[in-house]
Amino acid sequence: MAGMLDFEKFYDDFNGAVATFPTSADPATPWLVDDTSSSGTPVYTKGTSEATLTLVSTNEIENVCLHFNDALDFDIDDIQRVSMRVKIGASTFTSGSILCFGVGSARNDTANDVAANAWFRMEGANSTTLVYAETDDGTRDVDDISTGVTLGTTYKDFVIDFTGGKSNVKFYIDGQRVCATQTFDMSAYSSGLQPIIQIQKAANTNVDSVVVDYVEIVSKRG
Repeated sequence: MAGMLDFEKFYDDFNGAVATFPTSADPATPWLVDDTSSSGTPVYTKGTSEATLTLVSTNEIENVCLHFNDALDFDIDDIQRVSMRVKIGASTFTSGSILCFGVGSARNDTANDVAANAWFRMEGANSTTLVYAETDDGTRDVDDISTGVTLGTTYKDFVIDFTGGKSNVKFYIDGQRVCATQTFDMSAYSSGLQPIIQIQKAANTNVDSVVVDYVEIVSKRG
């Protein structure tokens, strides 16, 4: 039968009774948080239809990443669309912080060292409001392409579109295509990806936060 049965959809609206994401594998959820803090206690909560990752004011390097525990469940050759609704949780995004959200291969504390990725990025050292688009397939590393769109405390809808094939990945914000003159080619990568939302800071007292309303990944059935 054609139609919906030809596709599979992962969707999480972050509802449910569990209030905090686990930091070790839990069969009740595909999500896991990696938290590199040593003294501070960053917050990673689930509930009221939102996922929130918040750094704390302890003066230390902190990296908090919500992901699938490196279970690369989504074959890049089957992915059709990755959608996330995202906003900044704190009043501002600060210059010593970085935010990435989208899909990638095995996570790394250094986002640029994730071998394959397609995601949106905020780089506080460049701009505390501007959103960039990036891809990397292990051969072609396309970094810091400005979308011309800013992100603050109001939700925006972000889409990474693979329907034209992995050699022509497209990015959309609030229904409008961004970075249309840039080719995002991931054709050298042929394995799986996972959803990744990662926020991090240098050794400072910043309390940056990201809030995600939902995550949706639509794929062809293998």
